[in-house]
Amino acid sequence: QVQLAESGGGLVQAGGSLRLSCAPSRSIFSFASMAWYRQAPDKKRELVARITRGGIPSYADSVKGRFIISRDTAMMYLQMSGLKPDDTAVYYCHSEAIEGPNSVLYWGQGTQVTVSS
Repeated sequence: QVQLAESGGGLVQAGGSLRLSCAPSRSIFSFASMAWYRQAPDKKRELVARITRGGIPSYADSVKGRFIISRDTAMMYLQMSGLKPDDTAVYYCHSEAIEGPNSVLYWGQGTQVTVSS
């Protein structure tokens, strides 16, 4: 069973920055892709950013130009700048592993990001 441990959430004023980190319990390169999702109160969970095994990033339109997803050999990151109150949500680390014929999805426990106006 893969564990994904997020850290870095907190309270920040609008316009500020935060960096989230995700540490998987096995090699980051064993995953086909990794991603950040978020879920605000009374809203559906949504994809924020994804990075493929090959290092290709993609972003939701709402965060393009403000957020950057990256990874090193051990961890995945989400650098968030120009934060807005609408970015307030629980942020989840997500990974997709190809295990035989199956695609297996893993989730972290989430970290709260609160942006005050």
